[in-house]
Amino acid sequence: MENFIVSARKYRPSTFKSVVGQSALTTTLRNAIQSNHLAHAYLFCGPRGVGKTTCARIFAKTINCSHLTPEGEACNACESCVSFNDQRSYTIHELDAASNNGVDDIRSLIDQVRIPPQVGNYSVYIIDEVHMLSQGAFNAFLKTLEEPPAHAIFILATTEKHKIIPTILSRCQIYDFNRITVSDTVAHLKYVASSEGVQIDENALNVIAQKSDGGMRDALSIFDQLVSFCGTTIDYQGAIQNLNVLDYEYYFRLIDAFLQSDITHSLLIFNEILNKGFDGHHFVNGLSSHFRDLLVCKDPATISLMEVGADIGQRYQQQALACSTEFLIAGLKLINDCDLNYRISNNKRLLVELGLIRLCQLTNAKKKDSN
Repeated sequence: MENFIVSARKYRPSTFKSVVGQSALTTTLRNAIQSNHLAHAYLFCGPRGVGKTTCARIFAKTINCSHLTPEGEACNACESCVSFNDQRSYTIHELDAASNNGVDDIRSLIDQVRIPPQVGNYSVYIIDEVHMLSQGAFNAFLKTLEEPPAHAIFILATTEKHKIIPTILSRCQIYDFNRITVSDTVAHLKYVASSEGVQIDENALNVIAQKSDGGMRDALSIFDQLVSFCGTTIDYQGAIQNLNVLDYEYYFRLIDAFLQSDITHSLLIFNEILNKGFDGHHFVNGLSSHFRDLLVCKDPATISLMEVGADIGQRYQQQALACSTEFLIAGLKLINDCDLNYRISNNKRLLVELGLIRLCQLTNAKKKDSN
């Protein structure tokens, strides 16, 4: 039986071109290599799973490639590239600062830095989770980072830039990685699904993209989870059932109830949601997002901010036509107040139910004003 390789590893980018959602950064790095304008220290920072360590490895490999392609990519054929791909490179070193964060670990690294590269022009040192280094380790590293040997390049990666001391930051070129957009995540997941022979619904892809919160590694892990649950055909219902996501349908029904001032129906829908095991705060956050998306749909100029599937997007547009802008803004304020008070409330269910009642009364108040 063939060993299973998780999608996050199987489809890990190996070239700058294949990195998803970071085109500005990869172009800058590629141009720096082609023009030979290389700094001695780089800091890659941003949320988890957006490609920091992946870009560091691609950058390290490309720096030492002896036959760059015209596009500025590594050739994958020279001795340096082959040794890196086979994980036997002696010129590219990785240190996990989460488990090697002491002064002795950094001193060992400093001793290693003095040795010139065996193959290629540079010895590249990738230090992952660099914010985990102790204060003493940072201080021990500072002098080497300030005056490294000509053959040494450091690439530091972190999710928490604010924890790195200013003297380290001032010696690095800093690259801030963005969260990967929903559209970029969906496009990449489509490619992965077609490569794996998996049929997946567009709305299910959007659920995965939103659940991953801008991290491609998380998105691919969720995709693997859904394949295990649904097999090679994944639909929207299967996705929300497995990922414990509240169906959009509940929110559409609630808005209809608010517009009809139907307090009874609103409370019954909320009770149905709680009986399915969903947390009240999760529901409040989802309802505020629904109001926000309806408001976005009111104007063609902002409709591009919608991050849902195509057919569900049409439903949002239809429901937005039935809602006044004043109703949506007032509703957002009420839901936001409910969200702020949720943690400190002793009777959380009552707090949400009062919020739903007030939302139903918004249309009543408007009718009274018009009369």
